[in-house]
Amino acid sequence: MSAGKSDRGSETRELLLVTAERLFAEHGVEAVSNRQVSEAAGQSNNFAVGYHFGSKEDLVVAIMRRHSESIERRRTELLAEISGSPDLRDWVSCLVRPTTEHLASLGSPSWYARFITQVTTHPAYRKLLADEAYASRSLQQGLEGMFRLIPRLPEDVKQERNDMGRLMVVHMCAERERALQEGTVSPRSTWESTAAGMVDALVGLWLAPVTARR
Repeated sequence: MSAGKSDRGSETRELLLVTAERLFAEHGVEAVSNRQVSEAAGQSNNFAVGYHFGSKEDLVVAIMRRHSESIERRRTELLAEISGSPDLRDWVSCLVRPTTEHLASLGSPSWYARFITQVTTHPAYRKLLADEAYASRSLQQGLEGMFRLIPRLPEDVKQERNDMGRLMVVHMCAERERALQEGTVSPRSTWESTAAGMVDALVGLWLAPVTARR
């Protein structure tokens, strides 16, 4: 393959990723076909998505991986900064700030947070997201550091609060991303302050008492 053809292929692939991310964020993953992605990206070949990525599942994973390198790098840097910290807030920050800092770097409009929300609420694709997330060594290190500092919890309560925290971050980021695009009022003026508010709430969540069971 010539260099020119390779460059064009890379440009087409990137265009398809950006277009699919936006369409999935706006309409939901299930509602958008590969053909619609190809057409919206201005491709005369309606099978361009299949050619460059394969299935829709492969396309969804490719969109996630397009962003994960930046988030992984930010989290790794934060973990190095707080190594051995006895402050729960530091460890919770490592689970929040890499995402909000990445979203801030994208500018506005962006669609990644809303794309992740759509994937999270899809019964089939949510497992793809979970598999990608938990393959991250830095995420595992952040969780391990956090769990060392929280009170001992029943396993089902621990899982419940982990789900609550994950959903809070996903949906709060999506709400701010939407507000920025629409120019509506957001509770926080910056992504940095948005992260601070979520960290406050998550620390409270993990330290909250557990109601005694009858």
